[in-house]
Amino acid sequence: MDKESREAARQLAARYGCSTSEAIRRAVLRHRDAVFGIPAQSRQERRGNLLRLIDLFEGHDAADEIRRLKDQDEGF
Repeated sequence: MDKESREAARQLAARYGCSTSEAIRRAVLRHRDAVFGIPAQSRQERRGNLLRLIDLFEGHDAADEIRRLKDQDEGF
């Protein structure tokens, strides 16, 4: 790699809090997804995760949860 590319990889690693090689790997995968779109398997996994979250929070009142947490915090 040229000097500019090495410096960019180091900057990404510092931002991500990982090794330079991991930063390069992440950058390559993100660029691939930007160029070709997100792979079908990844989309399917993301959709499944979202549906699980929706199920987990079904029937929960967010405003009530916030009030409850604020009430708990008042004691500290």
